[in-house]
Amino acid sequence: MRFARVKGVFFRYLYTALKGPQQLSDLFYWPLVDILLWGLTSVWIQTQHTAPNLPLILMTGLIFWQITWRGSADIAVSLLHEFWHRNLINLFSTPLKISEWIFGVLLLCLCKLVITVAFGSLVVYLLYSLNVFTVGWEFIPFAVSLLLFGWTLSFISSSAIIYWGHQVEMFAWMMGFLFAPFSAVFYPIEILPAWAQTISWCLPTTYIFEGMRSILSTGSFPWHYFWVSLLLNGLYLSLSIVLFKYMFEKSRAKGLARLE
Repeated sequence: MRFARVKGVFFRYLYTALKGPQQLSDLFYWPLVDILLWGLTSVWIQTQHTAPNLPLILMTGLIFWQITWRGSADIAVSLLHEFWHRNLINLFSTPLKISEWIFGVLLLCLCKLVITVAFGSLVVYLLYSLNVFTVGWEFIPFAVSLLLFGWTLSFISSSAIIYWGHQVEMFAWMMGFLFAPFSAVFYPIEILPAWAQTISWCLPTTYIFEGMRSILSTGSFPWHYFWVSLLLNGLYLSLSIVLFKYMFEKSRAKGLARLE
């Protein structure tokens, strides 16, 4: 074994890691998100001395969050597949319209989401004897609202990817978890500091998870939470699609070939 070759390998990957801020996400972003998300959850759990529904609340939050995260990643990852296979030019040199591509990808994302949620719910039931569908029919409108916000985040990350290319591809996985600590997935919003609560109430996911806990605690459907989340989703999703189409046209004007 020659140390010079070991040193060469070390510096080869070190320089790659230091190439840009997006390469440092594994060092800083993911640890920070995990500390915030699970730290706040732990603080809240410590205050729950008598909470018979606590395991169900946590598992339901986990399954529900998968809906948003899958939605936030699938569209951007589908776009990245075209980058990785050097198929972006071939795809959009056909008569395919960007709106047709969007609807096709959304349909695929919806199918994959159904499989993911069904599998996750089955595993939770088999391992922990917990039925995350205890919320009843209310699962459907909440799931729709969560999915819409996931698509919003995915269009935002896709907007950056279609313009800047591979150098920002980590946005496909990072975007969803950027909002997880503010969405009150596993804990009530009251556990957050005041400035964070202000951000949380601007997110449709906060109203959904607060509503989910309300159903598990009281058995009543919080219609006001649902309608607010739906209105915010309609606004955010519309703006994100407009942003994506705008960035796509700007990127196409500069030449999509530069991205491959």
